[in-house]
Amino acid sequence: MTYEEKQNGFVPISSNGFVPINNSSERVKLDQKSYEHFEETPLHIAILTYLCYAVLTIFGHLRDFMRRNGLGESHSAVEKNREGYVPLYHSFESFYTRNVYRRICDCWNQPISSVPGAYIDVKQRVSVDQNWHFKMTGESIRALNMGSYNYLGFAQTNGPCTDAVEKTIYEYGVGVGSTCHELGTLDIQVELEALASEFLGVEDCIVFGMGFATNSTNIPTLVCKGCLIFSDELNHASLILGCRLSGAVIQVFKHNDMKDLEQKIRKAIISGQPRTHRPWKKIIIIVEGVYSMEGSIVKLPDIIRIKNKYNVYLYLDEAHSIGALGPHGRGVVDFYGCDPRDVDLLMGTFTKSFGSAGGYIAGTKKLIDHLRIHSHSAVYANSMSAPVAQQIVSCMKIIMGKDGTDIGQTKIQQLAWNTQYVRKNLRKMGFIVYGHDYSPVVPILLYLPTKIVALVRNLMKRGVATVGVGFPATPLLESRARLCMSAAHTKEMLDEALKVIDEVGDIICIKHSRYKS
Repeated sequence: MTYEEKQNGFVPISSNGFVPINNSSERVKLDQKSYEHFEETPLHIAILTYLCYAVLTIFGHLRDFMRRNGLGESHSAVEKNREGYVPLYHSFESFYTRNVYRRICDCWNQPISSVPGAYIDVKQRVSVDQNWHFKMTGESIRALNMGSYNYLGFAQTNGPCTDAVEKTIYEYGVGVGSTCHELGTLDIQVELEALASEFLGVEDCIVFGMGFATNSTNIPTLVCKGCLIFSDELNHASLILGCRLSGAVIQVFKHNDMKDLEQKIRKAIISGQPRTHRPWKKIIIIVEGVYSMEGSIVKLPDIIRIKNKYNVYLYLDEAHSIGALGPHGRGVVDFYGCDPRDVDLLMGTFTKSFGSAGGYIAGTKKLIDHLRIHSHSAVYANSMSAPVAQQIVSCMKIIMGKDGTDIGQTKIQQLAWNTQYVRKNLRKMGFIVYGHDYSPVVPILLYLPTKIVALVRNLMKRGVATVGVGFPATPLLESRARLCMSAAHTKEMLDEALKVIDEVGDIICIKHSRYKS
């Protein structure tokens, strides 16, 4: 057995590249000095980025002018025979899509023909009209997958989870065809809710068939007009939509800034509601565990302190942290060693670490009973199908060790080691890497939108698949590539990926960090 970077707190790895599990001193030893990394955009890069967008905007308007006057071909959707009608949509709304996204969309929406495991088969396609239409070539590239949310490596076509799901399909079929209030409650769903409650350490849990809808349809059942929501400025779109649908007043606080949050809560309590100055019906803080674009981890202990100090509620979205953080894989609550009862609403999805679909909300039995009656996702939507529920149950039992093996702990520790190993080496190479040391989401800052295209295409040519993200999903100045770590990656795979990223980083000049650590 070799010990890579043991002096730096990394866990030991075996000859096959995976972390071994022992009951001796070789057990996982993670560095206790963890940090949130953020580096300001270099001034010359900021100027070049603004200049790049200015040029893209100018040429975009020029191309639109040519299309309107028949000097250029247009493939955009156009409303016909609608004289006298106000346009259903405005052309400017798709300006970015037409002139920027469309020209480089071969870097997004790439079809794959395999599970999102350590390697994926990316289908090749070509376009002769600047990416308005594609033709499949029939060929594919076998690429190392550095872009999927398969944190624990459960998204696979073999193994005990797959076998259990296959058996469930024969027994239950693939759909339910009813809501849980009518004829859509299955025993496997009841088992899942009980198991999830045990896993999370709470009284009760309710599951839903869609993760996005878990947020967007349940927040309105908890807050309404006369209530106040404090939302992190980088919260996911599902949280933002749920807040808007609720009718409550929304105040946005700076990302992970506890001082800003506390000041705004104090002021809101003192001032009360606008105009009437009556006390708020209720105040709720809504945050995420791991932020999928920043790679940052919420400062949960500080938020719990503020919540208890001012007697407000806390809604924690653990979509990217459940299964991926904590010594037992129980998310950010487990990561910090907090009491789950200090979080009023624990929300999460099964689409990432569990390789399945759907979401959950967990908390007190009284809270969950309220959601069972009033949630639109529970009352009007089809309940979770049996195969989907079985996949989650099988994965959760493995994580909890209920299968009689240490596979779950092995995966959790492998993911933790992979995360630290990649982050440390990327910073050594000179890349600007955002986020927390333990976050499995690893953003590499690129800044210029043209660099997104260059990086994604060059990595794919060398057999590494990743995700590029730009405006409006990120701030204008902070386009990035986002690597997602997985327990399915061995050290040899990561070394190969790092070698390729290092090579491409030199070619397209994206090593902007002033601090190599």
